[in-house]
Amino acid sequence: MAKKSKGNRVQVILECTEQKTTTVPGTSRYITEKNKKNTPERIELKKYNPNLKKITVHKEIK
Repeated sequence: MAKKSKGNRVQVILECTEQKTTTVPGTSRYITEKNKKNTPERIELKKYNPNLKKITVHKEIK
């Protein structure tokens, strides 16, 4: 039996935008999936950054 295809879903990496402007070392990254057909543009989500200990905006990177 053949494997079922995931279709238009692709894995994307989200990286914190606020941490680049601070002197705190490290980066906060999350891996998630999105539907390329429904959301062709890059996504932005508010996620928790453990290095800064607060919720920040994370943007999709290539």
